[in-house]
Amino acid sequence: MHLVGCGGVGMTGLTELLLHMGIPVSGSELRADPTLDRLRRLGGTVHTGHDASNVHGADTVVYSTSIPDDHAELVEARRLGLQVLHRAEALAIAMRGHEVLAVAGTHGKTSTTAMAVAALGFDVPFVVGGEITGIGNAGYGDGTFVVEADESDRSFLNFSPHAAIVTNIDSDHLDTYGDMAELRDTFLEFCRRVSGFLVTCADDPRCRDLAARVDVPVHTYGLDPDADLRVTGLSSGVNGVRYRALLGGNHHEVELPVPGNHLGLNSAAALLAAVRLGRPVDTVVAGLAEYPGVGRRFELKGIGGGVRVYDDYACHHTSMEASLRTMRDLAGDGRLLAVCQPCRTYRLRDFQDEMAAALALADQVVVTSVFAPAGPGPDGASLTRAVPLPSAAKSYVDDWSAVSDEVARRARPGDLVVTLGAPAVSAIADQILDALRRSG
Repeated sequence: MHLVGCGGVGMTGLTELLLHMGIPVSGSELRADPTLDRLRRLGGTVHTGHDASNVHGADTVVYSTSIPDDHAELVEARRLGLQVLHRAEALAIAMRGHEVLAVAGTHGKTSTTAMAVAALGFDVPFVVGGEITGIGNAGYGDGTFVVEADESDRSFLNFSPHAAIVTNIDSDHLDTYGDMAELRDTFLEFCRRVSGFLVTCADDPRCRDLAARVDVPVHTYGLDPDADLRVTGLSSGVNGVRYRALLGGNHHEVELPVPGNHLGLNSAAALLAAVRLGRPVDTVVAGLAEYPGVGRRFELKGIGGGVRVYDDYACHHTSMEASLRTMRDLAGDGRLLAVCQPCRTYRLRDFQDEMAAALALADQVVVTSVFAPAGPGPDGASLTRAVPLPSAAKSYVDDWSAVSDEVARRARPGDLVVTLGAPAVSAIADQILDALRRSG
């Protein structure tokens, strides 16, 4: 089996899964990356660069939504009469015969999926859209198969899970859906493919509406007093999140070793789903206490010159706000510096003011060029102008190579820096750390 773009966010987990299953796998990626080295260590044949000849010897070729129809490897696969599958189609085939827990939602899919794995035990099969620290993007074994279900391209409609979690439904990917009504209807279509039960957030109005329109049992979690699993005493600090879970008339003290109140709520979703799948609640709580975190979700990259540098995936304004509120708490007496690469033109077009307001939670802001720009519209410079901070507290740096020096110039000991955006911005976090160490 050959995977085109095997190092992509969604493709890495599938590639790892197939290798864990003992299936011979080859793949291709545009440029070298540490992820590819991990796939090679697992036994994969990974080509750096795309070429039609890469598919020779394969019987099936797998692609993601980001791969165009005229890609050389897809064209060659079809010419040779090979089976060609979308990533989600291949993943659905790999999950056959398993009880499946699928995790969906506009925000929090990756962390909630990883927490569900921790809650159920790391020996279960899983595929997640981020690297679970010390483990990877996928595993294979017995038990419930935990999978991240992506709504961005409607590919979650390939799954027919026994159970599902929907964390929230928010305005995003409207380049795919057109409007919120279509997005809500597609989430409903996904939930109507669930055969066992649905877990969803009682605090989200759209999730409450969804719960009223499905035919399977619905279990809710959240701060709402009427939630089946009610979260009380939720607090976040440097050492992580703590809260009390009221479930079935009993109180359970939950500790999660990562910061962020929103991550605490995500863990409540994982806890409730695991208990409904038959796991003892004490075992689930103990598993969450050992949750190792996921790459690019409040990931501490290191400390340079007395400045902590974090990296976070937040692309949507809601995620950016949640991330920066958490980072503000972590910064303590230090200043918070946000480095943002806006993710895709359509998000800026639809939500530039909301993104600017979120960035204003920081003391200093550095914005760089848009990831995957498409067509006319707002850009990084217009976002910078829209941030309601004094001119001296913000800057637009178009040249990626100059971002790290700009941040090092602004930062001082005791500050906290966080990079926000699509996967590419993670490289800037490493460069910032190097610049801070040189200047310190």
